[in-house]
Amino acid sequence: MTAAASGPPPAHRRDSRRTGWALGSRLGRTIVILNLLGLAFLIGGALIVSESRQGLVKARQESLTLQGDLIANVIDQSATVGEPAPALDADTAAGVLQSLFIPRSQRARLYDTRGRLLADSDTLADRVDASGLPPARARGQWRWAFALDGSTPAKRAAGARMALTREVAAAMTGATVSAVRRDEDGRQAVSVSIPIRHVRAVLGVLTLEAADVDSIIAAERAALIPFILIALGVALLSSVVLIQNIAVPVLRLARAADRVRLSRARAISLPDLAGRKDELGDLARSLEAMTAALADRMVAIERFAADVSHELRNPMTSIRSAVETLELVKTDAQRQRLTSILQHDVGRLDRLITDISNASRLDAELSRNAPAPMDLSRLLSDICDFYTATSRPGEPRVTFRGPASSEPMMVAGREGPLGQVFRNLVDNARSFSPPGGEVRVFVSRGRGEYQVRVEDDGPGVPPDNLETVFERFYTSRPKGTAFGGNSGLGLAIARQIIETHGGRIWAENRQEDGRILGASFRATLPAA
Repeated sequence: MTAAASGPPPAHRRDSRRTGWALGSRLGRTIVILNLLGLAFLIGGALIVSESRQGLVKARQESLTLQGDLIANVIDQSATVGEPAPALDADTAAGVLQSLFIPRSQRARLYDTRGRLLADSDTLADRVDASGLPPARARGQWRWAFALDGSTPAKRAAGARMALTREVAAAMTGATVSAVRRDEDGRQAVSVSIPIRHVRAVLGVLTLEAADVDSIIAAERAALIPFILIALGVALLSSVVLIQNIAVPVLRLARAADRVRLSRARAISLPDLAGRKDELGDLARSLEAMTAALADRMVAIERFAADVSHELRNPMTSIRSAVETLELVKTDAQRQRLTSILQHDVGRLDRLITDISNASRLDAELSRNAPAPMDLSRLLSDICDFYTATSRPGEPRVTFRGPASSEPMMVAGREGPLGQVFRNLVDNARSFSPPGGEVRVFVSRGRGEYQVRVEDDGPGVPPDNLETVFERFYTSRPKGTAFGGNSGLGLAIARQIIETHGGRIWAENRQEDGRILGASFRATLPAA
């Protein structure tokens, strides 16, 4: 029976791939979450500290305002003299200011209506602020330092007095003035200037200031440090995770590919990466499957070349022997017999070369043409109609027995190669059917697939050769059949095409009461 071996079945076929946007993958989610986590810590810390700073400054201004209103009322009640033109008694007002408790971090100053300073809490309390001296500098270095800084202590003090004078002048109009400014020492201070009223008359201005803003800001900046350290740690951790989970595995894959290229290895093997459940695991498994398929393809090519060489040697040997003998024959009958042998071997060689050429081009044709939806029952019906229309008297007839319903049987395939498969099966069955016999083509529905069955009434397939018939160049013909009429590639090509389409093909015998009634070749294709 004519048969041929198919190429190695596709290895490591995967049915699905993980696709989608970055957040739809595990590795993409890990990268996004880790990077956003560090940023969230930094932004959250900055917002918390910024809100805390604004709240502290506002709270300090409100506290100074309440305290100043209380002191102003006490001074008004205790130090106001003169009717109907009220005025402040400077000594009494200074005594009241001295008797009140003023925190060390605050400074209170009292001005009359002309803007003259009547009392200062620092002077009344004999308070002396101590601060560290600046580092020693070489002679002439102070001048350059002042020039680079843009100001001198005298200029800073003058600027602070000027800002205070403007603030006091604004309060003289009867409005409470709040400001954040620099004091004489260059420190940032929260200041509140409150007019001292007697009925509607403004008798003076009380100024309260707190010069601890710099310490508040320093504390706020120090509060940012933990958030910054956490953000930095998360960023470093994310970098390490990305390096270990992406950069290092990709580098290993690259080195493995280089080893395959340089050492002429047949496949990549990285089991630890292939076991991962993310995109790199998919990549590793795909590379392993690709190199394994290439290795199988190389083995198949090597075997095919060896088989071709063996099959071509037989007719070439016969032709050479006939040519050498042709010079020795003396009768026309012997010469005619040798000529017929030469013609037979040349025809056999031509069939082998043609079938080998078709088989070698099969992979390229299958990869070049993309599968498309097609009606399997219609294809089989057209093939059977063609044999019916072209068959000669005495040749086995071909009949198609499709399903009862007219619903199409859609598969994703290439009509040309699939048509070649079923023509090979029908030709094989006709070659074994007796004269006037019948070849029956059935198609039926299964669970997610369609099955095609080609039956004949011939001698069947030897049980030991039910798988061998699909090997390349395998030929087994009953006695009396012309030798060399088949190349042994038909069934091998059929199996290769069917497996490329995701199906399978096998042979079995039709039996009844232990008696073989004929051969049955079955092929399945997944439904589209």
